[in-house]
Amino acid sequence: MNVRYRVDLSQSEHDELTALLSGGRHAARKLKRAQILLAADAGTGDDQIAATLGVSGSTIYRTKRRFVEANLEGALNEEPRPGAERKLSGNEEALLVATACSKPPPGRARWTLELLAGELIKLTEHEDLSRETVRRRLAENHLKPWRKDMWCVPKIDGEYVARMEDVLDLYAEAPDPKRPVVCFDESPTQLIGEVRQPIPAKPGQLERYDCEYRRNGTVNLFVFLDAHRSWRRVKVTDRRANQDFAHCMRDLVDLHYPDAPMIRVVLDNLSTHSAGALYDAFPAPEARRVLKRLEFHHTPKHASWLNMVEIEIGVLRGQCLDRRIDDKERLIAETDAWQHQRNADQAKINWMFTTQKAREKLRRAYPVNES
Repeated sequence: MNVRYRVDLSQSEHDELTALLSGGRHAARKLKRAQILLAADAGTGDDQIAATLGVSGSTIYRTKRRFVEANLEGALNEEPRPGAERKLSGNEEALLVATACSKPPPGRARWTLELLAGELIKLTEHEDLSRETVRRRLAENHLKPWRKDMWCVPKIDGEYVARMEDVLDLYAEAPDPKRPVVCFDESPTQLIGEVRQPIPAKPGQLERYDCEYRRNGTVNLFVFLDAHRSWRRVKVTDRRANQDFAHCMRDLVDLHYPDAPMIRVVLDNLSTHSAGALYDAFPAPEARRVLKRLEFHHTPKHASWLNMVEIEIGVLRGQCLDRRIDDKERLIAETDAWQHQRNADQAKINWMFTTQKAREKLRRAYPVNES
């Protein structure tokens, strides 16, 4: 190929190309073009450049031509490519998005790409439309109509804010042995047994277990967590009725915090989490004795994430319960070993969300009295 274009880099252009090649993440094609320009500026012939850089003569020719006819930026970057005309107009794309956000046809649980393509053919003058066209346009609008998330929509009113700030202020207090803050919750757990014995792991082979299992019923885990010191307690019971909750509260008063005049308990809004549960389980004098040393602080409805023990239950499931445990006695032994080790390690929940942060992040949700 005859050389028609000569590359003469200015000092600033030379420095820019050198900096481009010296570091950072860039497209491989852009780096090749920078090397071509530097080599051409140094007087290296096209054949030698092609052999050294592993590029074709046409690539060298186009790069030099763009530099001479345009500028350094034009030589380094891709030329605009016309591409195929978009099949859907702006109005048709808007119609596609609206259709994908609407209810699916009768008898179908959700929209699919094929259903959307067929529906758009009915609503427009297109004779055919591929699922790939539909997928790309939906992707541009961050839509996946075949997927959905389940979540609880809390009603953020004065009651919600009051309970939230009450709990957050408890977490922010300095530790007080006379008035400890204990987070409490329960979690049902299945007892799963093996039908066939697993094959232990060995070098070059993972442990293998059978996909079939035996369900041996369920138990309940009551979990206590001190918000200000490294202490947690897991109690395994057969149920989670009023009587079970009442016995947990009596254990908290008499066994775990016998010297604390008042224990502040953070818990959710389950129907059993009430003072009445103690009167259902104990004679009135005993229920009153226990309740005089307890102060319940309920999280807002649909806001169990505010209960610090929810995080601890997640840790318990990940570190200890993520396996098949077939009977209650073994579960008690395993959870006891887990809690003793975690307490010995001085593990704590690093709670970062405060009342001030709540007011900043949820300021639009806070009720405002227009007066």
